[in-house]
Amino acid sequence: MSVFRNTTVVGSMTFLSRVSGMVRDMVYSNAFGASGLMDAFFVAFKIPNFLRRLSAEGAFSQAFVPVVSEYRVKQSQEQVRELVGGVAGTFSVVLFVVTAVGVVAAPVLIFMFAPGFHADGGRFDLAVAMLRWTFPYIFFISLVSLCSGVLNSYGRFGAPAFTPVLMNAVMIVFALWIAPLFANPGIGLAIGVFAAGFVQLIFLWPFMARLGVAGMPRWAWPHEGVRRIGRLMLPGIFGSSVAQFSLLLDTLIASFLATGSVSWLYYSDRLVEFPMGVFTIALATVILPGLSAHHAQQSPERFAAMLDWAVRMVAILVTPAAVGLLVLSGPLIATIYGRGAFDTHDVYMSTYALMAYSIGLLGFSMVKVLAPGYFARQDVRTPVRVGMIALGTGMTFNVAVVLPAALVFNVPAPHVLLAFSTGMAAFLNSAMLFRGLRRSGVYRSAGGWPKLILRVVVANAVMAGLLWWLAGDLARWLAWDTWHRVGWLALCVTGGMAAYFATLAAVGMRVRDLRRTL
Repeated sequence: MSVFRNTTVVGSMTFLSRVSGMVRDMVYSNAFGASGLMDAFFVAFKIPNFLRRLSAEGAFSQAFVPVVSEYRVKQSQEQVRELVGGVAGTFSVVLFVVTAVGVVAAPVLIFMFAPGFHADGGRFDLAVAMLRWTFPYIFFISLVSLCSGVLNSYGRFGAPAFTPVLMNAVMIVFALWIAPLFANPGIGLAIGVFAAGFVQLIFLWPFMARLGVAGMPRWAWPHEGVRRIGRLMLPGIFGSSVAQFSLLLDTLIASFLATGSVSWLYYSDRLVEFPMGVFTIALATVILPGLSAHHAQQSPERFAAMLDWAVRMVAILVTPAAVGLLVLSGPLIATIYGRGAFDTHDVYMSTYALMAYSIGLLGFSMVKVLAPGYFARQDVRTPVRVGMIALGTGMTFNVAVVLPAALVFNVPAPHVLLAFSTGMAAFLNSAMLFRGLRRSGVYRSAGGWPKLILRVVVANAVMAGLLWWLAGDLARWLAWDTWHRVGWLALCVTGGMAAYFATLAAVGMRVRDLRRTL
């Protein structure tokens, strides 16, 4: 399997999904700004989205892909079909129950995830009404994740990576043409989330059926493979998604802060998610089936080589993204969101949050790439323990520093401290995961790291200097019209990328260093 080629395929599809997601957010910010309506919608959307990343993209994928990969290597096609059908049926029953409970308990969930809304009856009631439409999204998207896991295990990465594009397209249609028909447009936005989940499942199921492994869904908890996946999922729900818990806690605390704080964090986090999705998550998606297969084949050398290559790719490609986001935070927010109901104050508040989030991007990315080193070996306990330590550290900082700063000392823009805390927790998480892999001998470096780090640091320094010179003052961007901003931002981005890779080439790095077939 060419890991580089498959990562490129997934990254390309994910790039389309991130661009369409950015267009979606531009539509939202232009039409509704950082208002109470959008605060309520983002909370109602974040709850099922949070559960999706825990159960579907997080714990389920990390548990299901290694087991189905093992079945592919060691069992027959019929046994793989039996496993998939059993998982689909059992998982569907559990999801239906969870969805029903979530819809009924919507007021309790909103109070749990955004208790600050309770003092504002309008935002609270609207968020509850929205959640009853958005919560069923978890049912559809979890089944989409099952289809994606099967396809990825067979080396089919394109279609699963394309499904988010459909989601964004549906949500844009609802935001532009359907939501305005409602007395409260927020309800229309929430129905769009429901519809988007259904469309993704209908699109992806035929691709899995063509593989010949889509067994008849049935309740099959006694099946050995189904039970093993269930056992791996339970602790994995926490261990694979500490960053999501941190972001959710940010939302909880932000609900006590000034109106708009939830939206400012959301919009800035979306820009950090762009490079995360285009490269980091694409890479993690591709290496998990490969690592699982190497483990099943008892090939520790190839396992270590693939993991080392993935970490190197993060160092080479994620660090310039983090530096670029930090230097261009203001221009990015102003260009993408700064129009319509999204005013100058919103631009500055979101800019500060993006700067804080960008510092943690490398930590977020390392967690995503290092965690498969454990899950591919069906070790879920270590990430859970590490995740608890990192999350506890972040929570302590938020309670001891952020809340007093906001509620007692009236520090301006306290939401920035929330973003910074999340990034620092991610760095702690990734450092502990890396140390565990090194100590156990699972991760073994192929050498050359000092030279690689020096090259990356020099290239980033050159790029940062150029971007700082090109970007100038944020006030200048706010005075420009939209197309002037777009043109100058395009110049900054292309110029920064050219400077970075040209510097890497000048100090001796070649394309062959980025490509490796494993």
